[in-house]
This record gives sequence, structure tokens and C-alpha cells, in this order.
Amino acid sequence: WTGVAAVYTNNRSYAFGIGQQNYWDDDTWRFNGLAGYVDFKLDLSDPADGSDATTDWLVDGYFVQGALSRRIGGNWYLGLEGRYLDINQDLAFGPEAPDYGLGTSIQSIGAGPLLEFDTRDVPTNAFKGQRFETKGIFSSTSGDESSDYQSYFARYRLYHQMADALVIAFDINGCLKSGDIPLWDTCRLTLRGFPATDYLGDKSVAGQVEARWRAWKKLGFVAFAGAGYVDRSFSDNFTSERVPSYGAGIRYMVLESKRVNLRIDYARSDDDDAWYLSVGEAF
Repeated sequence: WTGVAAVYTNNRSYAFGIGQQNYWDDDTWRFNGLAGYVDFKLDLSDPADGSDATTDWLVDGYFVQGALSRRIGGNWYLGLEGRYLDINQDLAFGPEAPDYGLGTSIQSIGAGPLLEFDTRDVPTNAFKGQRFETKGIFSSTSGDESSDYQSYFARYRLYHQMADALVIAFDINGCLKSGDIPLWDTCRLTLRGFPATDYLGDKSVAGQVEARWRAWKKLGFVAFAGAGYVDRSFSDNFTSERVPSYGAGIRYMVLESKRVNLRIDYARSDDDDAWYLSVGEAF
């Protein structure tokens, strides 16, 4: 299948892209590809002035990534992922903000192996099954800053159908990065209820659980809760932070054949909250 997506926020940030997913030879081969453009206008805490002081962080550029994998036995797949990013950023920090790359224009090219285990019944909105994936991306940058860095990811998702209309979903996600990491490619927390730029670091782990209830025909409701941890947080003077997340949402199924939902979520975390309007589940 092929999908086109666009995002626009109330601070005039936007992004758009096109994705392609193919399964060949009775799901022996899998391909996933994504390309797009982003223009984000973000608020970023300045570690030199304290977490209450923020500055504008403007990030724009192009990205292309693709992954090809092959079944190696049962529900296991082994493959290779590659990506290219050409990103510009503009922020007010000077050289007193070390540890992450703050160059105005940075190009990053990377590739690495991936391993996946997948027994989900429907990938877009599973009612049962599980998925485990892990990968390592080895990147080299050019432009204002030339360096090398490594990215490692692991994620496990489990879906359990308690009743015909009730599904419990679990998600655990971990990220580890080393080397000279561009600020825009740091680890983030995959939770809801706060701006993504509040927690940027070189290590993160997050877990969440979501109850999904199909209440009537195409209408459904969800409730979720989780917590995360980020190490060497950029926004809090390179310390470690623990973050809670919880909330609820409404679902309306717009494509029954693929179980694709339109979702509206409200989430809270400590002193922050956020609304989300999107097509597709959070995980």
C-alpha cells in the first residue's frame, strides 16, 4: 500500500510525506519506505539559563529512509535499513551548549541491520499478536559538522483481545545513541502529554498500556497510561528525568478493511497536557 500524510500545528509547524509498504512472495520479503519534508517551529529550553527559559528552535529539511527484510524462519525477519537526512536548524545557543551537534546545516547518511518478529493479525491496528524489532544505524554527518555517531533501538508491542470489543495493548520502547549526535537526532520519549522537545537525550526508555474499547459500530474509546525515562536530558542541564503520561481518547473507524481509526486523544504529564488529532493508533 501507499500512503500520503501531512501535519500542521497551531504554531505554523508542518510536515508532509509519502510512505510505501510492500509484502512480496507470501510475506517472505518486506519493504518499508518513507520520504518527506519538515518545517518545525519549536520551543527549546536553554540548559545555560535553566529549564524555564526557552528559545525558538527552527528545524527544516528533507528525509528519505527505507528498509528491506527477508523472512529467515517462522515469523522472524532480517534486513537492512538506510536513511538520508538534510536538516537545517536555527537556534540562539552558542558554543556554551556542548554535547550535541548544533550546526546550522547538517547532512546525515546512515545504514544498519534490523531484526523483527511479527505475529500481528493486522499491522495497522492489531487485535492480537506481538511485534519485536531491534536495529542499529551507523551514521556519518557532513556540512557544518563532520562526525560519526551510532543509534540503537529496540521496541516490543503486545496486543491481547480480552473480548470481542476490548483489546489491551502494551508498548515498550528503548533508544541508545553514542558519538557526536546532532541535536535533532537525539533520543525522544514516545509518550503523549508533553512537547517532544522537553525530553531529548542520548538514552531513553518508555512503557505504556492502552485499553481499546469498540463501543458501538465504528465508535470507540481508549484509556492509556505510561512512564518514561531520559538520560542526560538537554532541557534539564544533562541530568536524568522520569516522566509520567496518562489520558483518554475517542476513535472513529474510517477504513474498516484495514481497521484504520481517526483518533482524538487528550494526555497529561506532570505540568503539561496536549491534544492529538491523527489517523492511526499511537502504537
